[in-house]
Amino acid sequence: MLKFFMMMMFMIPLCFMKNMFWMVQMIMMLMFFMFMNLTLNIMSFSNLTYMFGCDMISYGLILLSIWISFLMIMASENLLKTSFYSNFFLFNVLLLLIMLYLTFSTLNLFMFYLFFESSLIPTLLLIIGWGYQPERIQAGGYLLFYTLFVSLPLLLGIFYIYNKLNYLTIYFLKFYDFNLFIFYMSMIMAFLVKMPMYFVHLWLPKAHVEAPISGSMILAAIMLKLGGYGLLRVLIILQNINMKMGFIWIIISLIGGFYISLKCFCQVDMKSLIAYSSVAHMSMVIGGIMTMNYWGFMGSFILMIGHGLCSSGMFCLSNIMYERMNSRSLFLNKGLMNFMPSMSLWWFLFLSSNMAAPPSLNLMGEISLINSLLSWSWLSMLMLMLISFFSAGYSLYLYSITQHGKFNLGVYSFYSGVSREYLMLILHWLPLNIMILKVDYSMIWF
Repeated sequence: MLKFFMMMMFMIPLCFMKNMFWMVQMIMMLMFFMFMNLTLNIMSFSNLTYMFGCDMISYGLILLSIWISFLMIMASENLLKTSFYSNFFLFNVLLLLIMLYLTFSTLNLFMFYLFFESSLIPTLLLIIGWGYQPERIQAGGYLLFYTLFVSLPLLLGIFYIYNKLNYLTIYFLKFYDFNLFIFYMSMIMAFLVKMPMYFVHLWLPKAHVEAPISGSMILAAIMLKLGGYGLLRVLIILQNINMKMGFIWIIISLIGGFYISLKCFCQVDMKSLIAYSSVAHMSMVIGGIMTMNYWGFMGSFILMIGHGLCSSGMFCLSNIMYERMNSRSLFLNKGLMNFMPSMSLWWFLFLSSNMAAPPSLNLMGEISLINSLLSWSWLSMLMLMLISFFSAGYSLYLYSITQHGKFNLGVYSFYSGVSREYLMLILHWLPLNIMILKVDYSMIWF
């Protein structure tokens, strides 16, 4: 695993050379395919060293991180052409990728905590440094304090484990079971805020609306998945107490997911609507993980990968519109089908994936999650039905309000999509809809 880390470290000088962003992209792609091929024996931990290792969950999320980082640079071409700080921007993206890679591949719970928290810093720099409006400072503050407020208890919980067991290797934790309520809350809240769970989700729409396109992509695609990954890892030592307490999180998630779905219809900002839809999808993931059965674990993993590609692609689309119209308001973005029919097709493809239409990964994930939640209690059918229905509802609402209607005549400078944008959208959409053919790969890590 260290070879890929060294590869990323040696990419850092490239960031500060003139006009080298294409080279950084190429090397990221090379690393993606190398990682795909060199990670053998995915049934159990592979590439195992004292500090790093890679099993099925890490494998999928590391590949997603590299892929999205590559697409982030592609999406931010305007910034790279014009901004004086474009070298630092590249460095920032690379730093974020290094942190995420280390978070997903480390075997030590304390090192996981360290990288989990330090991935916040490049994200914060992205939002505050390249965001669009003055409110980005407030959004950065929300992001920072929501996360840091719950991360200190997590650190204390990890120290408690070390005090009791004298080791922190994630793989060996499965031999123990802690049955303490305060410990349970301290270990689990940091990940629920990161997901985010309803009630602690307010930082997410703010951060998304203020972030630049690259910030939005990495937030939606990877940052929310850190919470799910953490839950999948720590619930092994909390099985006993989670059987008693898990219903609380499932109920909050199901009712909150329904409420957030309704909230999506009240949004006037494209990015805000997509951000709230992320909360609704993640609430199903929390529900699936907390049922603590096999379907739930698998479904949450698949939906995390699918949602990462899908919502990242939708943020790309909203940014393409923003670059043309200089606005993300749904009142101004109307009748866009007249101007960019091809973009209209892409909107449809991504929004149909977002509402879990076949053949997207979201469909596979949601089927598994619905299975797991129904096996937990058939009463959850009511909320699941409403969440699924309204997710189709707000997806079609966003499509019809932006693509149909009377075009706003105040806008006169308009040009069609360029090949870079189409390539970027294809690279989001293709894995999202092709990977369902080999979805059995993610079913074997137990």
